[in-house]
Amino acid sequence: MFNSVHGIKVGMTQVFDKNGDVIPVTIVDVNNWFITQIKSSEKDGYTSLQLGLLRKRFRGQSFSDLWLKAKNDHFLHVKEIKTDKVQEDITAGQAVNVGQSTLAEGDVVSITGTSKGLGFQGVVKRWNFAGGPAAHGSTFHRLPGTSGCLRTQGEVIKGKKFPGHLGVEQVTVKGLKIVRIDKDTGYVFIKGAIPGKKDSLVTIKK
Repeated sequence: MFNSVHGIKVGMTQVFDKNGDVIPVTIVDVNNWFITQIKSSEKDGYTSLQLGLLRKRFRGQSFSDLWLKAKNDHFLHVKEIKTDKVQEDITAGQAVNVGQSTLAEGDVVSITGTSKGLGFQGVVKRWNFAGGPAAHGSTFHRLPGTSGCLRTQGEVIKGKKFPGHLGVEQVTVKGLKIVRIDKDTGYVFIKGAIPGKKDSLVTIKK
């Protein structure tokens, strides 16, 4: 029913396969999502489910209608997942486990997340410039070099790579494999590294 799954990045670890080989994996928590609104094509023009990630301090409590009236106070993230058809037995306030119903071990997925913020960085770190000689007589080192040489009045070409803010961009990594799905905890083990820092929101698409 769903074509994408939202989750929280827990961190990285390693697991062993049947042959005893080590597999580096990233753990994504897809639990604690509740249906906060049901949108239909007749009323809203499209069909989707609005899901909310319950805040930690409310987990373990029984559902209350107050959660839907004050979503920002009770849900950390509110996201929409488009679907072709909404089942009749689905109601607002219902807990959903989209990870187990949508994903399966062995699936190849793409992960979208927000990359880590690294602050203001120079051209060597930001754009992989080689830099100048490291000898004592060099006056170049990690400087960006000339930016408007032989141009009219020192004009700088549009798109020139300069130092600046690095990170906090939407990044998608494709071709990652789901190694394991823990049904008890709701954790999804994905082979390799995925974008984002710990406790950041990521999207898993098949």
